[in-house]
Amino acid sequence: MIRILFYLAIIFALGLGFAWLADRPGEMVVTFSGYQYQVSLMVAAVAVVAVVAAVMLAWWLLKSIWNSPYAIARHFRVRRRDRGYQALSTGMIAAGAGDGALARRKAKEAVKLIRSDQEPLINLLDAQASLLEGDHDGARQKFEAMLDDPEMRLLGLRGLYLEAERLGDRNAARHYAGRAASVAPQLAWAAEATMEELAARGDWDGALRLADAQKSSRQVERDVANRRRGVLLTAKAEALMDSDVAGAKAAALEANKLLPEFAPAAIVAAKVLFKQNDLRKGSKILETAWRAEPHPDLADLYVHARPADAVLDRLGRARKLQEMKKNHAESSLAVARAALDAQDFGLAREEAEAAARMQPSEGTYLLLADIEEADGGNQGKVRQLLSQAVRAPHDAAWVADGVTAERWAPISPVTGRLDAFEWRGPVERAGRLLEASRSVPGVALPSLAGPERDDDDVVVVDAETVPASNGTPVTSHPVPAADLDETPHQPDDPGVGPDDEVEKPRRFRLF
Repeated sequence: MIRILFYLAIIFALGLGFAWLADRPGEMVVTFSGYQYQVSLMVAAVAVVAVVAAVMLAWWLLKSIWNSPYAIARHFRVRRRDRGYQALSTGMIAAGAGDGALARRKAKEAVKLIRSDQEPLINLLDAQASLLEGDHDGARQKFEAMLDDPEMRLLGLRGLYLEAERLGDRNAARHYAGRAASVAPQLAWAAEATMEELAARGDWDGALRLADAQKSSRQVERDVANRRRGVLLTAKAEALMDSDVAGAKAAALEANKLLPEFAPAAIVAAKVLFKQNDLRKGSKILETAWRAEPHPDLADLYVHARPADAVLDRLGRARKLQEMKKNHAESSLAVARAALDAQDFGLAREEAEAAARMQPSEGTYLLLADIEEADGGNQGKVRQLLSQAVRAPHDAAWVADGVTAERWAPISPVTGRLDAFEWRGPVERAGRLLEASRSVPGVALPSLAGPERDDDDVVVVDAETVPASNGTPVTSHPVPAADLDETPHQPDDPGVGPDDEVEKPRRFRLF
């Protein structure tokens, strides 16, 4: 567009010049070899312009003729290059689609038309075709050859890394990733693999330096970078807890500052502060994490912050946690455990039953069984609670890659992935969940805290008609207790002796 405007401006200037000459008549006299030539000024101007145009045209023709061999050669070279790039493009598409035969054919065609030193993608297409044909050794050789080319070095390292991952050689994969990360820390795959290797060796400082380099490259979001740094600092603080208390404190407090709601960071920071008798700051950290998401480890550390506290003092601290997060199962369980230690069985049973109503779990029913065992030892109730615990969903735990752990760890024991553990309920079988939540029509479970029966002679099953498995209705009747006692016990059932307390009436399922 600018060029067109420039040409129009030149034509406009020439027009103005000729118009100016036309308005000013004059003559031009030229004497040459004894002859005198006299023409008007306008004719002279036109002649000069014509001569200049003729000279320019002649120069262009001579230049074109002189450069015609080069122009013809360049035409065929461009045409050949276009065909080569077309073959390369088709081959890359075929490799992406998984057509190994077409990718190999187009790779050979591209090599004939374009030199590989001019277009590095030919090497990539050749390696991809080898992978599709199953020639992994040949592909690895091509990737190794790319290491000599500065432009292809990262691509070769990536290919060798993926091949090592395919073969399950984790050490080789991390070696290639480390070489790539040293050159380009912004590469996510290289940084992740190298960071996992450093974390597996316990080199937390090296992992933190790599995380900082990745953050400075702005290839990851700030929240992701802060999360990764917080996890690494938490792991470093745990490693330095016994050897370097000052270093552990600095790492733990920074981790808690980055992730104030992360339970492991809060726990390790509170432990370090409790070691230095800074109870107030450590408790404040635990309270902040508890308000965000209650966790049993937070409650246990908070309640036992002072080892010399009396059981009633611990119960008071548990109640303080409950006030911070009301109507939550973990709050009720914390109070129930503290009340059990204080031998306040009524409060312990009340809070544990409240937790069971809010979120039934295996641990809740086991705690109820412990309370019942401590408060009189009614073996019938204890067995009932234990059977309910078997059918209840599992408690939440630290889970990573299908592995359940009692304590948090910075890396997965299966894949070595950083920050893999999550606090959640383990995967349950569908049958277990259905059995735990299924209610039997017409049969109500007895209350856990209900009064004991005074009638020890008869165990009553509600008189109702229940269809048997063959479809015949069966009516239940009172059954003498003596008849029930004559039933032999199973080898793993201790039974109830004549001097033991008779368990509460239970309803039988006829199916």
